[in-house]
Amino acid sequence: MISLILATAARVVQPLLLLFSIFILIRGHNAPGGGFAGGLVAAIAFILLLMAYDPATARQSLRVNPRHLLAAGLLVAAASGLAGLAIGEAFLAAIFFDLPALAGGRVELSTVFFFDVGVYLTVVGVTLTIVFTLAEATEDERADAARTAALEEASERTRPWN
Repeated sequence: MISLILATAARVVQPLLLLFSIFILIRGHNAPGGGFAGGLVAAIAFILLLMAYDPATARQSLRVNPRHLLAAGLLVAAASGLAGLAIGEAFLAAIFFDLPALAGGRVELSTVFFFDVGVYLTVVGVTLTIVFTLAEATEDERADAARTAALEEASERTRPWN
């Protein structure tokens, strides 16, 4: 049964949670937070939808298979590590570079940030894969139990000795 209050709150809070997860990801580069904490907050945004509605609605809101997020995160994290090897440094060596910004300033980036992005995507992918799998298994078990109960009830009605 879908609660109207929870469903409405989930639709309002989900974008805020996703925005907050990006904030935690970016802030974690220089302060507490980062890819792991941000990824968990992003996963919670979709878990909230799952609790308010069902796994199908949460998957539709995600728009991507969580396993693809997992794979993309691992690739981004590995690529950030391999960047150091490409310039003759150690694996996962921090490489810093500047990008010009639109307003005439500059944006400082490093491979550490891209590693955090990889961790973020991996955490979202792993968490949602586990939660969606468990939620869908629970739904399947409920449907099987209902089918079994209906068959047993139908067979009891047709027995001549009842």
